[in-house]
Amino acid sequence: MKIAIAQLNPIIGDLSGNAQKILAAAYSVPAKEAQLLLTPELSLCGYPPKDLLLYPCFIREMDLTLQQLAKDLPPDLKVLVGTVTANLNASVNGGKHLFNSVALLGGNKVENIFHKRLLPTYDVFDERRYFEPGTEANYFNLDGIHIGVTICEDLWNDEEFFGKVNYRCCPIDDLSNIGVDLVVNLSASPYITGKQDLREKISQHVSRRFQKPIIYANQVGSNDDLIFDGRSFAHNHQGELVCRAQGFVADLIMLEFDPIKRDFLPGSIATKYECVDEERWHALVLGVREYAGKCGFTQAILGLSGGIDSALVASIATAALGKENVLGVLMPSPHSSQHSVTDALELSKNLGIKTQIFPIGELMASYAKTLGKLFSDGEFGHAEENIQSRIRGNLLMAIANKSGHLLLSTGNKSEMAVGYCTLYGDMSGGLAVIADVPKTYVYSICRWLNLQGRNLLINSIGEKNNYTSEEIIPHHILTKPPSAELKPDQVDQDSLPEYEILDDILQRLFQDHQSVNQIVAAGHNEILVDRVMQMVARAEFKRRQAPPILKITDRAFDTTGWRMPIASNWSAIKKGY
Repeated sequence: MKIAIAQLNPIIGDLSGNAQKILAAAYSVPAKEAQLLLTPELSLCGYPPKDLLLYPCFIREMDLTLQQLAKDLPPDLKVLVGTVTANLNASVNGGKHLFNSVALLGGNKVENIFHKRLLPTYDVFDERRYFEPGTEANYFNLDGIHIGVTICEDLWNDEEFFGKVNYRCCPIDDLSNIGVDLVVNLSASPYITGKQDLREKISQHVSRRFQKPIIYANQVGSNDDLIFDGRSFAHNHQGELVCRAQGFVADLIMLEFDPIKRDFLPGSIATKYECVDEERWHALVLGVREYAGKCGFTQAILGLSGGIDSALVASIATAALGKENVLGVLMPSPHSSQHSVTDALELSKNLGIKTQIFPIGELMASYAKTLGKLFSDGEFGHAEENIQSRIRGNLLMAIANKSGHLLLSTGNKSEMAVGYCTLYGDMSGGLAVIADVPKTYVYSICRWLNLQGRNLLINSIGEKNNYTSEEIIPHHILTKPPSAELKPDQVDQDSLPEYEILDDILQRLFQDHQSVNQIVAAGHNEILVDRVMQMVARAEFKRRQAPPILKITDRAFDTTGWRMPIASNWSAIKKGY
């Protein structure tokens, strides 16, 4: 029996468009003689649909679309489609009114419905808000082969692997007791750095433990802040990897199940990325391309400061949208160094993007004149510095409004964490491209881009034969001390610790959930750690007003994965109770 995995890129809410993608995949399969086609979790409506699920008309339309899809599919092909179905007993027995479901379509009808049993509520997931968990083991028979059906989180409750029980039931255990021949898992698993290795290790462990071959079909694309990397795969019952789809692109792969051996035959295996920087690069490029495309933008604008952050964002935007669709705006002030201008221009030449230069000295003078009476008694400080950033933000927003460009903000995660950014200034924009990329990661990705990643970007630029520069990111951008250049001779380390130190503290605080005492015990200065903690807490109101942030770590400053109060006192975390 041959099974096809359709690694699809749905648009949230586009029921008819997503149905057409499923149909297109289905009609490309029969020529390869597959009997079963798998699609990702909630493939009909896209994941995550969020509060669209609160509208009864949306659920009704989804059901009608599913019924029509069943009629339009090839009658001899079975298709598993992710959808939402009504919990008809909710009004009597209590519980949520919806299920996160998978429909088995075949013979031009809906043959069966299966419900997701484990509903995650951690990180970006909030499925208990909408769904009631299923209570029965899900499986069906196809040509004498018993196929167990699981949905994403249903695979993630193996106490041997995790060292603890995460949920009261284990769907894989139930399916094993029933005696299924293989297990399929339909997923919409968002990308974070290194997550693919975790997925494959879990699947490998489960397939070996229960002696069951497993297929993992994942969504691809990007929806708002979440990036989906695809990389669907399968393990045989011995835990050996037998196939893997490509990463960060839609794909259709075939897998053959031997009914005699009751196991998968070897298939095609897409290669792993050489390093985490390459993986992060592909994720960020996809995130920008998808966010722009699904929101109706074809062109982007950003401020080019001559610094490392804007250099990386410009490179990502160029790869995502094409050099002809990216505009870099230079806005030097009297405090800007000449090398910042030349560095920005050299970068734009390397990328082939258009630039505009708008000096802001006269605008700064106008602000100073207008605010003169109020500011006359004080020294030049943060308020005066931030005016420069807000002038630049206003100019960029004006151009974006006039031209219909998507404004990309260029601040990194380290700055966002401690509030080293200006509200309504450099935080202005429609998408925060690298606000989940710590400063040390920014440097690492840029160094990779200049070496191993250079050809990827050159191919995107489309000038492989004519390209002469040795580096994408000018050397001086990589080596000069980072600076906001809002006052004479300013560098970031006037206000912040060295980024290697800061990022390690932030990693321990955000990802490892360590207290001040624990971070100090790891070797950091207590006074410094306490100051960083205070900066993080005070900056929460800024982060709440940031543009959508592309998520690449397991705790980004998004609306669901990071839920911290603004008016608060973190004393217990500081003291390490």
